[in-house]
Amino acid sequence: MIEVKNVTKKYANITAVNNISFDVKDGEIVGFLGQNGAGKTTTMNMITGFIEPTEGKIIVNGYDISKKSKKAKKQIGYMPEGVPLYMELTVKEFITYMAELKLLKGEQKKEDVAKVIKETGLTNVQNKLIRNLSRGYKQRVSLAGTLVGNPEVIILDEPTVGLDPKQITEIRSLIKELGKNHTVILSSHILSEISQICERVIIINNGKIVAIDTPENLEKKTKEKNTLFVTVEDPKGNMPTLKQRVPQIEEIKFLKDNEDNTKQYAITSNIQLDLRKVLFEVLPKEEITIFELKKDESSLEEAYIKLIDSDKQEQTSNETNENRKNKKKGNKATKEEKEKLKEEKKKQKEKQNEEKAKKKEAKEKEKKEKQEEKNKLKEENKKEGGKK
Repeated sequence: MIEVKNVTKKYANITAVNNISFDVKDGEIVGFLGQNGAGKTTTMNMITGFIEPTEGKIIVNGYDISKKSKKAKKQIGYMPEGVPLYMELTVKEFITYMAELKLLKGEQKKEDVAKVIKETGLTNVQNKLIRNLSRGYKQRVSLAGTLVGNPEVIILDEPTVGLDPKQITEIRSLIKELGKNHTVILSSHILSEISQICERVIIINNGKIVAIDTPENLEKKTKEKNTLFVTVEDPKGNMPTLKQRVPQIEEIKFLKDNEDNTKQYAITSNIQLDLRKVLFEVLPKEEITIFELKKDESSLEEAYIKLIDSDKQEQTSNETNENRKNKKKGNKATKEEKEKLKEEKKKQKEKQNEEKAKKKEAKEKEKKEKQEEKNKLKEENKKEGGKK
């Protein structure tokens, strides 16, 4: 449905998006995850054709957004961040206006407007001025304007920003419903939102893609240890020494005493091992009664932080290596410059010595000529005196 191939966007000396590639399949809900300024909105604006990429190609449902922009844009419904609405219009007037912009006419326009008003839960407020609506309803109106015309692709940039928990839940439910009939790209920096709604996640940082995978796989890939939380009744105090009987255990950590005289522990093992079956077999033999046993579920937040930190470390390492290379080049250049300067000084000194020698020679020649002139004059005076 959507193909982004080696896309770069530059503004003067700033690279907002740096050579990114990904695809979104038909009917998929994909989350675009990143910090503010990471390049999410810039990428979305390029997919919608609002801005052109400096390099690369974007294909929407078979149409190149740069070469066949009208046909490509017809496939897209875009809800930008910030809810840009005409506050002096009623809800129905605004959605009708959006339908007209998408060239819907007659009965088709009326039916489509009525349909999206119902789908987005705006029936009771359709005749109210938009400026008199709550933030949650304004988000719904913006979403309705995006959906009118039944576009194949829905792009939503931070759709739940500024909403209260109830409104967020309602908008999320709407987006899940959209995924049944549309391809959806959802941008957000709220990780729980992405995890709950999206089938696949694209993490972007400093204009580069850090990871593309399902939320579950990202969590597994960044998980370093396998931790089990176990609540037990242990009258003989055998839990602290359990590691001796189960060598796969790397660490047993006491967490807390409960009011019912049970204790809670965290048991850590290698990521490849699941100790639940082993513990169910071993603990009863140690006269330890299990009240609760559950796995520690890593969150997308943890995976995201680890991936971003890893990317920062890689960038820092690359910058350090680049600085070292530049320093070496600089040192090499400095050495070459010193040799060159030394050679120039040598040539300059030789030239000065040559000039001194020439001046000395010219001075001696002049002195000799003066002496010869003086001797000649003296000889002439002597001859003149002899004649007298």
